[in-house]
Amino acid sequence: MTRQFELVERLKAYDPTADEGLLNRAYVFSMKVHGSQLRASGDPYFSHPIEVAGILTDMRMDCYSIVTALLHDTVEDTAATLEEIQSLFGPEIARLVDGVTKLTRLELQSEATKQAENFRKLVVAMSSDIRVLLIKLADRLHNMRTLHFIDDNTKRRRIARETMEIYVPLAERMGMQKLNDELEDLAFAELNPEMHESIKSRLRFLYQSSENTIETIINDLKRVAEEVGLECSVSGRLKSAYSIWCKMQNKNVTFEQLADIMAFRLVVNSVSECYQALGVIHSHYHVIPGRFKDYISTPKVNNYQSLHTGLIGPLNHRIEMQIRTKEMHQIAELGVAAHWQYKKGNLSPDGKQYTWLRGLLEILEQASGPEEFLEHTKLEMFQDQVFCFTPKGELISLPKGATPIDFAYAIHSDVGDRTVGAKINGRQMPLRTHLQNGDQVEIITVKNQCPSPTWERFVVTGKARARIRKFIRNQQRDQFSELGKSLLHKACIKEGLVYSEKVLAAVAQHFQYNLIDDLFAAVGEGIHTAKEVITIAFPERNKKESVSEKSVIEETNVEKSLIKPNKNNDPRKTAVSIKGLIPGMALHYAGCCHPLPGDNIIGVVTTGKGVTIHTSDCEGVTSTIDPERMLDLSWHDEMDEEIRHVGRLKLNFINKTGSLASLTTIISKHQSNIVNLKIINRTAEFWDLFIDVEVKDVEHLQNIKAALRSLPIITFVERI
Repeated sequence: MTRQFELVERLKAYDPTADEGLLNRAYVFSMKVHGSQLRASGDPYFSHPIEVAGILTDMRMDCYSIVTALLHDTVEDTAATLEEIQSLFGPEIARLVDGVTKLTRLELQSEATKQAENFRKLVVAMSSDIRVLLIKLADRLHNMRTLHFIDDNTKRRRIARETMEIYVPLAERMGMQKLNDELEDLAFAELNPEMHESIKSRLRFLYQSSENTIETIINDLKRVAEEVGLECSVSGRLKSAYSIWCKMQNKNVTFEQLADIMAFRLVVNSVSECYQALGVIHSHYHVIPGRFKDYISTPKVNNYQSLHTGLIGPLNHRIEMQIRTKEMHQIAELGVAAHWQYKKGNLSPDGKQYTWLRGLLEILEQASGPEEFLEHTKLEMFQDQVFCFTPKGELISLPKGATPIDFAYAIHSDVGDRTVGAKINGRQMPLRTHLQNGDQVEIITVKNQCPSPTWERFVVTGKARARIRKFIRNQQRDQFSELGKSLLHKACIKEGLVYSEKVLAAVAQHFQYNLIDDLFAAVGEGIHTAKEVITIAFPERNKKESVSEKSVIEETNVEKSLIKPNKNNDPRKTAVSIKGLIPGMALHYAGCCHPLPGDNIIGVVTTGKGVTIHTSDCEGVTSTIDPERMLDLSWHDEMDEEIRHVGRLKLNFINKTGSLASLTTIISKHQSNIVNLKIINRTAEFWDLFIDVEVKDVEHLQNIKAALRSLPIITFVERI
């Protein structure tokens, strides 16, 4: 265990102005409050904060960060309080300690919820002071180094999985490659111990047999660079077990089939020398096509810069080569800690290397809860990158597999919301197109456009998905509320009652809803039936069999306003109009019968989904469905003609040249579009097809059927 004076010496070595007295007080206080606590290894618990502080001195962190490392578990695991920390060490250290302290009072929550809540707290804390994250990463690194002492196998795997899913991507985003690699390797050893040991043993054998090979390649590379007057240093290594395993998975090859498991780094003095060295290396060795990447002109999100290339190098070995300056190398190894800004008083996560963190905060604003936030954050962080450009030349970094929708939301949330199309490299392309490195993307927007729920199926960034889901939630709530209100209103008419929102407001409190709109939404969503609500709202209605309606009405003025029979109880008015409700949210059109405007329709309320619309004669609606969840529905008299519905036709036609073209031409001439076509039976003479077509209503579909029947090649056509 590191002793007190050793820690002070390590800090003073790079920061002579550090407050030695503050550090000594923190050391003594932490040792005192942790007392006789022991870790799973049997070591005194105080050894953990000491080791975390030591890791931070290796990163050359400031004095306050080292003090926080010594105190980081005092509030969580001892009787010490934040108020005590603040009085002894000041408000800044108290704020940092609070930032790295896990949330308490989560005992009744699941492990997933605890993890999500704690991660949400961490993101909020590190958004105001990035040192919180650096301390947390050092804390996690030491915990992973001692993970094998924990007896519970399930707990070890949970911690390792959390490390791989959250802390490894965070370390990568901070540009801390050395810490990132160690966390990856430690987590991989726990999650896949057999494969980890297998790769490690092969690497040990390979290193022993190729130690001279690596040294020979290093000397040859250095000789080539120095021949043109380049002052440089060259280093080489075998890749980590986890990175090799990832290559084996991605390329679907065995260890023996991997040719590029050796990586070499050439460090020079300036950017211009990087490109000079690249030219020299490429002129001396065969280049592997498609392996060159320029991260100097287009740095990664974490500010990583380097030239990458693949070569058939000395001794005909296939190698990877990185070329960078000394400053780039320092940033690549230590990330943000390499160009520390706090000595200048800059406590905000500003600058290019923090754009990803601002993205996380935007996701936090859009997500409905901590678990959804954690899900979107994993999407945002744990991806390879592609680099695309706006028409003005601005660089946008996105995860691999990103689409124009992801690109639009990366520019601004409002741009994403109003997107209707995109041009990629000057060509109009589908919104689900995967973007490639170097693509120039122009987003086409319309002022009154809103996000499509279908976008969620193909976007890959957490920011885009969180924004789309928020829109869907808001729209669904509005739709459910409108539908629920309509259901209750029609139910009152059907029962001969006077609709009263004052009465329903009291029912909302009965169901523990704060607002009446919450009750409406619950009815529309199918959580409560309209009959259930009316039974509670109008209790006197249940006494009709024993008390005459007249006496009930005359009993009190209140009852008179509630249970007065409706003289205009026209059965046609009890059908719920469905105009204005967006399909896919509160309403769903049944795929079994494809209802169209003009059909007689009924609805089935499904909890959590709203209403599914069927034709009244649909065989899919059986007698097993609860009658209370069956609704009389009607199409609105003024349906929007711009809204298209899907009708399905089954037809048989003679198989001859031009037959398919003839029937598609007929459909097109009738202002319809084929959205799906399926061949269900095919012989040399005849074809049977299902065709889904977009139509305005039943009459539109009938006209298409009549036109198809007029073709001599059609033997029959019918609606399904």
